[in-house]
Amino acid sequence: MARAMLEYTKTVLQKVSFDAKLFSKELKKALERLLPYEIEELRHWLQLFIMDKPQLHQSLAYLKA
Repeated sequence: MARAMLEYTKTVLQKVSFDAKLFSKELKKALERLLPYEIEELRHWLQLFIMDKPQLHQSLAYLKA
């Protein structure tokens, strides 16, 4: 079940990546719901996903907080 939430989060983030504000909002919601090891996995995925999307780089700040 927990794995499904992580995959769902990735799907949502991919779909809203056109809007940096919406992306950040969804990322914050995900960080409230995911388990610590899932957040770590999400962090690695995000670093790869936003590599070619400079408008989303600011969202990594939420992972450091």
